[in-house]
Amino acid sequence: MAERVEQRLEDRVPELEQLERVGLFTHEEIRAVLKKATALEYKIQRRALRKEDFINYIQYEINLLELIKKRRARTGYSFKKDEIEGSMIQRVHSLFKRATGKWKEDVQLWLSHVAFCKQWNTKHQLSKVFSTMLAIHPNKPALWIMAAKWEMETRLSSESARHLFLRALRFHPECPKLYQEYFRMELMNAEKQRKEKKEFERAKMNLDEFNYSEKILNGEMARIIYRDAVEKIKGDLTFLLLGGKAVMFRSPGYVSLQAEYADNPLTWDYMARRELELGSLKATEPTTKQAKVSEMTQREERCCAVFEEAVTAHIVCCESFEEGCQYLSQKAAEVAEAAAKRFSLSVEMWQMRLQVLIQLKSDNVTQCFEEAFKHVKSKVCGTLPLWTLWVEWSEAVNSKDDTEALYQRSLHAVAPAESVTMKEKYLDWAYRNGGYKKARRVFTSLHESHPLSLDFFKKMIEIEKEQEMCRMLRLREYYERALREFGSVNSDLWLEYIKEELSHPQGKPEHAGSIHWRAVKMLEGDQVEDFISKYTLLQTGHL
Repeated sequence: MAERVEQRLEDRVPELEQLERVGLFTHEEIRAVLKKATALEYKIQRRALRKEDFINYIQYEINLLELIKKRRARTGYSFKKDEIEGSMIQRVHSLFKRATGKWKEDVQLWLSHVAFCKQWNTKHQLSKVFSTMLAIHPNKPALWIMAAKWEMETRLSSESARHLFLRALRFHPECPKLYQEYFRMELMNAEKQRKEKKEFERAKMNLDEFNYSEKILNGEMARIIYRDAVEKIKGDLTFLLLGGKAVMFRSPGYVSLQAEYADNPLTWDYMARRELELGSLKATEPTTKQAKVSEMTQREERCCAVFEEAVTAHIVCCESFEEGCQYLSQKAAEVAEAAAKRFSLSVEMWQMRLQVLIQLKSDNVTQCFEEAFKHVKSKVCGTLPLWTLWVEWSEAVNSKDDTEALYQRSLHAVAPAESVTMKEKYLDWAYRNGGYKKARRVFTSLHESHPLSLDFFKKMIEIEKEQEMCRMLRLREYYERALREFGSVNSDLWLEYIKEELSHPQGKPEHAGSIHWRAVKMLEGDQVEDFISKYTLLQTGHL
């Protein structure tokens, strides 16, 4: 083991000598780098390998690269990059290769390597990384999409991107996201080629040299993908509408929307709006003002006809009812009461009735709320709009004690998924009406009451930072609790925590490294790449 370590350290000598010779590092700094590198090398040469040792070594090398980059910018020295950075970058690739070979299942490790390749613009190496990663993790559509986007947007290779999407669809033939991204790629490619062709025609260049495909230029490739998607992923109306709007053509899949999704309001809304847009598809636009007015009138009439058909098909339009209520006074209360009785299980109808009573400053508002909750079950029907309306009304007219009792009652009454909103509102109300101590008491009483939202913790962090004596100890508590809940899916939260340690008067900058390590270990999917990129910008003062 000692011989291997010695050999690796000797391999570093030329780059370290160059760093000292050109004045980017001092002799003492070179010795410190060698000492640290020796310790790191011994750790990754042991029989019992640990992933953390590889991550620490990689992060150390990246930090060195960033430091060299800063010093080059400061001194204006831009030579010997191949001898210095080139050698270091190859070493990082080698470390990543060993780590991903040992821990193949760790997607975050692969994504860290991808992020490094992008950051240091090693395109050839990145192609190899994507190829190996997809061979090991073909069951993750997000990785195929990432690789295809890079081929299309960075390498400008639509052929390679198309090949990746087709391979991905063989593994995931019913994945809506893959179809959506493949569809979008073909649309972008068609638009890009049309623009290029126009530019070349303007320059009077020979287009035969560029081998443009009419199938791509006229959007036929996108149409084929759309038709395949309609067959494979029936039921995903959002994708079907996206395709119909983007391609703007009538296919069997598009025509069947009305028949297959007649009970979905999105279908009717889309069809009605499309009638307004159809005029822009004509070959010639109306020239006179009168013709334009006439055409717009016709479009509006067709749009209204679609909505009328939807109403005939028994699709209730709550918005229309709400608009009507705005113009009525006592009569509106009678209509709203009748509607709530007729549709007693409808949250929307009770909400409209209560809004009318609140506008009329009725004495029966509380009684009506109680009546509403006898009919609609909080845990089942999604009564959040009613509870939100009730506490907001109570804040305006009732005492603080009554309002707080109502907030506490709502937390037990609503469905768990909806309780997160009430917790946010409760904390905000506590701070506005009782100050910092009251807000902290509410936070303490709720922070173990799951589920919780990220905004709940961010609100408490914001409250703490507004205090004259903002305590870093408290901020750490809030960040740590938030990371327990959202640390695997939110890279920005980790970065905010690191920035707090670096900038707060009571912060500990030496904690930044351990927070970085925890983030890389805990984050999932694209969040790792996003975190590493932003952390690098933070280190270089660009974030």
